Amino acid sequence: MLEKFISFPPILQAFLATLFTWFVTALGAGVIFLKKEISRKVLDSSLGFSAGIMIAASFFSLLLPSIEISKEIGLPEWLPCTAGFLAGGFFLRLIDKFIPHLHLDTPVENAEGIKTNLKKTTLLVLAITIHNFPEGLAIGVAFGSIIDKSHAHLIGAISLTIGIAIQNFPEGMAISLPLRREGFSRFKSFWYGQLSAIVEPIGGVIGAAIVILAKPILPFMLSFAAGAMIFVVVEELIPESQSSGNSDLATIGVIIGFALMMILDVGLG
Repeated sequence: MLEKFISFPPILQAFLATLFTWFVTALGAGVIFLKKEISRKVLDSSLGFSAGIMIAASFFSLLLPSIEISKEIGLPEWLPCTAGFLAGGFFLRLIDKFIPHLHLDTPVENAEGIKTNLKKTTLLVLAITIHNFPEGLAIGVAFGSIIDKSHAHLIGAISLTIGIAIQNFPEGMAISLPLRREGFSRFKSFWYGQLSAIVEPIGGVIGAAIVILAKPILPFMLSFAAGAMIFVVVEELIPESQSSGNSDLATIGVIIGFALMMILDVGLG
């Protein structure tokens, strides 16, 4: 199976990998068919865990390769990674500023972005969708970079995919369970929960295509994806995980998530 996957074009690899991460999100959303409620402690720990995975993935899977590639192609090691990281963060800030969305357990009148009359459900899904796009982009860039065998390895891209998939499971729960509490049916709660990750395959294909078409910007794109992911962690995941008095559990979740992703990336990659 792995040998066949290796033979696929990078864009197809990225698409299949992000389909897998979407599927895991759907599995998380599917918990709604088994439980109507989950404790806030578990949810906050899960959000912290997701934050830890994304922080480690940004560093080990994206920023370090960006620095190494810059050195190999004769660019100042700090330049592409710094420029890309800042660009990725500011890009997500623009999206966050203009696309209407609503964070968990927040009154609808406190929705962020451009003011609209969208329903609370749509605003919640948009918030998670903004979160998921940089994850898909990161996976796409990782697989797109495999066209240069000396710069990236398939195992590294796969480990990144596995890490993001693991943290997508609690994300699926984080959108479907609150919707169930709002009175939505189990099916509708599941539907909106899995729908939030459908943007990941889109981001994956875009990321892989950009790298393939413009190989010289590979180190920039790797750090761009890292900056976008870190913005999501700091602006959304960590504040939400710390907002209900479970800061210690959330912090432990961050540490465990970081350690797991570090093992995946360093051990496998």
